[in-house]
Amino acid sequence: MATSAASRVANLVLRVITVVLLLISLIVISTNSKVDEINEVKLKFQNVKAYRYMLSAIVIGTAYGLLQLAFTIHNLVSNGEGNLLFDFYGDKIVSYLLATGAAAGFGVTVDMKTLFESINYDFGNFYAKAYASSSLLLLAFLCTAVLSVLSSYALPKSL
Repeated sequence: MATSAASRVANLVLRVITVVLLLISLIVISTNSKVDEINEVKLKFQNVKAYRYMLSAIVIGTAYGLLQLAFTIHNLVSNGEGNLLFDFYGDKIVSYLLATGAAAGFGVTVDMKTLFESINYDFGNFYAKAYASSSLLLLAFLCTAVLSVLSSYALPKSL
């Protein structure tokens, strides 16, 4: 991305952190389900469209992160610049996607918690996992946003 070795290492570290956060978030949200045995209500993340959007954002972000991680390792080893325009636009798009996924997860969890508590359904563990997954997704967004800023600084230096 940038020419200095320190910024290349920072780029690599941020990409690794992003992928790890996204993978953990993927595991947490995809295993999130709860059964209220008293009222015989089963709640799964697949039943809520905002959680499916969040899952899609996580999967796309993970795929992009793994691709960029491979490119970053290759550029670090070969001492190359890589494709700076792909880094620039890709980081921007994926960071916005991750931000909207986290916002959707937080928003629907707050709404569902309010709704279900008003009719006396207890899905506490379900909400905790949804908040955890959304929080991890938000942290992954922050890492990608920093990478986006780094790619913005690297682009003019190459022109």
